[in-house]
Amino acid sequence: MSDQVLRSSTRGGVGWSGRATARDVAAVAGVSAQTVSRVANGTQSVAEPTRQKVLAAMAQLGYAPNAAAQALRAGRSSSIGVVAHHLNRTGEANIIDAVCTSARQHGYDVALAHAASGSAEDVNRAIARARQGVAGLVVLGLETAELATVRIPPSLPVVLADSRTDLSVPNVGLDQQAGARLAVDHLLGLGHDTVHLVAGPRNSVRSRQREQGWRESLQAAGRRVPATVSHGDWSPASGYRAGFLVADDPSITAVLVANDEMAAGLLRALHERGRRVPRDVAVVGFDDVSAAWLWPPLTSVQQDFTTIGFHLVDVLLRQIDRRDHGGPVRESILVPPHLQVRASSGIPSTAEGEHHD
Repeated sequence: MSDQVLRSSTRGGVGWSGRATARDVAAVAGVSAQTVSRVANGTQSVAEPTRQKVLAAMAQLGYAPNAAAQALRAGRSSSIGVVAHHLNRTGEANIIDAVCTSARQHGYDVALAHAASGSAEDVNRAIARARQGVAGLVVLGLETAELATVRIPPSLPVVLADSRTDLSVPNVGLDQQAGARLAVDHLLGLGHDTVHLVAGPRNSVRSRQREQGWRESLQAAGRRVPATVSHGDWSPASGYRAGFLVADDPSITAVLVANDEMAAGLLRALHERGRRVPRDVAVVGFDDVSAAWLWPPLTSVQQDFTTIGFHLVDVLLRQIDRRDHGGPVRESILVPPHLQVRASSGIPSTAEGEHHD
């Protein structure tokens, strides 16, 4: 059965699965498709009773005007630009995938510009390339703490994938500090005296936020904050190197690793040194990307990358609309984290022995 026949036979019913068009709305409301278009565009030359009939038909069919088509009629582009840095980092790739999916659902194409690094200089170069011919920009992978050095085009709607809530630019991100606190509280609750940290790069805003959450949680619990923090570069290799430092210190019983890729390297190093996870060392990662397939399955702070990507597009489209109706409005959205508990985190071996005694 064709999509046309499916719509005409089940339109408005529970079984209808096609995407409603202006013609569908017009048929239900008993008006022309042009009238539906005028109502969707907010044109004032539609009688109020007719407008209400059209709005009711839109609600019945779940009709949403095509944002890109409206943009073209207004003389705007039907593409949005995405500036990204670590395309090989799974988390960022998942956000990009969600942005592309949401943009497509709203009728927009996506133009990707790659920044060689997360520095302001490289991001500025990518923004300069991406801003040409797009209706707005989504900027990911910005590692710098100095946003003032990033050249945000004043006339172009922009949204940042960033968890700082004091920015002048609209932004969407995970509550990084809350995620770290979830991990530390979980490990302390299992009976560990303290939690060590393998952090990300020193110049990374997200790494600093996770370190801050780790430190705050230990302090709030009245626990010793380890004086030494290992820093990696988000790669499994850097986690592997840090893993040997952890393995060689028998006083370490619990570790928070700032992302799952570094945690994978750390798990291998512990295995090679004969340190059992979680019996000797409990390990928690961050991101929850393929964590369930590591051995042992990794407890990890879960980022909802799909929700973040969809929020980024929603905020950007609102900024695009507001450019024509009063200018930009500051928005900051923090997506809450969730701790996915698996086999890599457990009670300390000393406590386990006491429990069995």
